[in-house]
Amino acid sequence: MSQKLIAIIVIVVIVLGGGIYAFRQLVPAGSRDTEGPVYATKEVIKGDISVGVNTTGMLNPTRGGGIRVPGEMRYDGGANISYILNEILVEPGDEVQNGQVMARLVSYDLESQIDQKQTQLEAKLDEICEMTGVSPDQVDSIVPSKGITLRAPTDGRLSGFNVREGDELQLGQVICRVVDDSRFKVRAKLYKLEIDKVHVGQKVLLNFTHFQGFIDGEITQVNRNPVPDRIGDNDYASGYVYWITIEGDNPSLVQPGMEVNVGLPADENNMYANYFANKAVVESYIQEEKLINRAEAIVTEVNVYDMEEVKKGDPILSMSGTDVQETLQDLMEEIRELKVDLRNLQNQFDQLEITATMDGVVASINRQEGETVRAGEWIGDIYNTTEMMLWAQVDDIDIVNVKQDAPVRVTVDAVPGEVYEGKVTHVSPMGEKINNITRFSINMSIKGGPQLRPGMQANGFIDAGSAENVLLIPLEAIFEEDGKSMVEVLDENGAVRMVQVRLGLMNDRYAEVLDGLEEGQLVITGSSADLLPSQQIKAKDTLLPEKSPDNNNNDGN
Repeated sequence: MSQKLIAIIVIVVIVLGGGIYAFRQLVPAGSRDTEGPVYATKEVIKGDISVGVNTTGMLNPTRGGGIRVPGEMRYDGGANISYILNEILVEPGDEVQNGQVMARLVSYDLESQIDQKQTQLEAKLDEICEMTGVSPDQVDSIVPSKGITLRAPTDGRLSGFNVREGDELQLGQVICRVVDDSRFKVRAKLYKLEIDKVHVGQKVLLNFTHFQGFIDGEITQVNRNPVPDRIGDNDYASGYVYWITIEGDNPSLVQPGMEVNVGLPADENNMYANYFANKAVVESYIQEEKLINRAEAIVTEVNVYDMEEVKKGDPILSMSGTDVQETLQDLMEEIRELKVDLRNLQNQFDQLEITATMDGVVASINRQEGETVRAGEWIGDIYNTTEMMLWAQVDDIDIVNVKQDAPVRVTVDAVPGEVYEGKVTHVSPMGEKINNITRFSINMSIKGGPQLRPGMQANGFIDAGSAENVLLIPLEAIFEEDGKSMVEVLDENGAVRMVQVRLGLMNDRYAEVLDGLEEGQLVITGSSADLLPSQQIKAKDTLLPEKSPDNNNNDGN
């Protein structure tokens, strides 16, 4: 019995001793001696405050485009034009200016098509010019409904022109000749003994039977190969002869078809001219052009007469008819189409350089030098970094501080020291739950620069407002009572009283006081009544972090 009593007494002593020891350890002596609670306070100060929302997101360009081979795939024949990518002058990441050459092309197909179209156009122009007598530069002035006006192809005199109004002309009919009758040509046949006496450049005498007098001539061609001397249209040949050609100046009396005696002038061996045995005939004038009809039509007007002198381009006659009008319309339409095709091809040939269509940065080049590309084909991409876009998400607490057109400051870790300005362009009106947290999407436009690249991670600060030289108190001093914002103020006599305050801007540390407090008052941020038994207040203001020594302007940012 005594042993049990002793054991109980020992247990009681141990429990009481442990309790006393624990009390002394948990409650410091200084605290046990303090009478009433001890308060931590902060002074109401004046300073600056700014409120905003921090976000992160990925930069993307707002404008971009493709690097494209000149030409349109819709153009007839354009899809058949191939190019060789001869030279690439830029690489991904290079900054380029609008109009800068980025690549050069060569195209053998294009050169071939240009030559083909040019040949077709020239043929059609020749056809309509021969039909109408106009020059190629006057084709556009042709009026099909007025028919055809044949014009003189050269300066000269009309020969053999006997057309009258009302005549029906056939396709290919020779209407007349326009000749330069200042010089004429004679063909003469000589026998063997005669051909041995002549040579090219030799002077001869021409005696015409149609008028008196002599005309000087000059041998311009001698054919010493004998040919059968046929009489009339018979195949019978009396022997062999040789032909020569003589030219002379026309005193306006000589005409084609006239007979003429040709002889060698007198010399020291012959007192008289020595004429050849055969008479010759004036074959033609030296220069002449035939005026050939190119359409079946009826003559409506005759402007000149036979043997009249004309200048190149002078109207000779006019013709009309349904066939003529349709023929002219078809030809002019073909010429217009060929000119358009040729102009389009030539424009592409003149644009064998691929240029930048905007200021920006090359994003990609997906072709290599030597590859074949087509007109209108995309070979790369380019983007503009002067205007960038930042997309981010914020929670439902921060979204109330994000407003449309709010200023934004952006920094990029890859470009230290640079701050890019921008603004909020869109705020999502509805949130989306992500991992049980409501998030709101926002878009921001950023004024970028050449150092930025799509995909860079950016840090954005959305400015929700700021104020300068206003009353500031720490957030720890504020509490709510009956839906009102309240603080406790410690008066100079140590009394504590509650004060209702009207608040303005708030960030994560300070709140702006619009009404209820004055500068210099002490607001309670904590008291010893709120501490655990083991906690201790060493000074009145140590419950909040001390102000840094260099914070002399009381900045509440």
